[in-house]
Amino acid sequence: MTGPAFSLDGRVAVVTGASSGLGARFAVVLAEAGALVVAAARRIDRLEELAAANAAIHPFACDVTADDGPARLVHETMGRFGHVDVCVNNAGIASGGPDRQATLEGFRSVLRVNLEALFAVSQAVAAPMREQGSGSVVNIGSMFGSVASAPVPDAGYVASKSAVNGLTRELAAQWAPDGVRVNAIAPGWFPSEMTAELLDDERSVRWFERQCPLGRPGRVDELDGALLFLASDASSYCTGQVITIDGGWTIR
Repeated sequence: MTGPAFSLDGRVAVVTGASSGLGARFAVVLAEAGALVVAAARRIDRLEELAAANAAIHPFACDVTADDGPARLVHETMGRFGHVDVCVNNAGIASGGPDRQATLEGFRSVLRVNLEALFAVSQAVAAPMREQGSGSVVNIGSMFGSVASAPVPDAGYVASKSAVNGLTRELAAQWAPDGVRVNAIAPGWFPSEMTAELLDDERSVRWFERQCPLGRPGRVDELDGALLFLASDASSYCTGQVITIDGGWTIR
């Protein structure tokens, strides 16, 4: 993605859940667009590998579900760079199987990561963003915020991602007067630790190819454009929106 509107030169970005999959990709894409990136996750060894390959990426071990996790993340970012301009709320989990998703414990554990921690990180980064009068929060939702997850049942995941859509709109409305935009990306099936069981199984892939209008899973680079659009000034008049990138899954 090129052009001054998409440039992130001089910006500071935070990416949660950056130790693997889409989160790691997001950190790299933002860094390559010119941002200094604080990559946050629990697995510091994975983050250090990212940082070793790109000097603009700064690893920070953080559990966003911990009471002090979001505050520590923002304190580290502000202490190191003095401002924060972009936050990508990518940390997320699934329930862990049909049996666990049917339990209250499983349901709560997913909402704690996918919704409560997202809210807490958003609130933490919004404080300095609102003070400086600008900022972009990009929530990573899911196409399952719009449709059921059948044939793989996951009540907690669907509920949490549906709530992310509503929370995105609400925070966008609250913070717009202060110059802070809040939007979301809702991916379909993309390669990640969460989707490995499906995408590594030949029979499952053939089923998916029959069900998806574009006939294939997404490539990780096919989220780059939406990410840079929402993170940069290219989307300066866009807030409260959910951009679904799912190969047409939700139009069936």
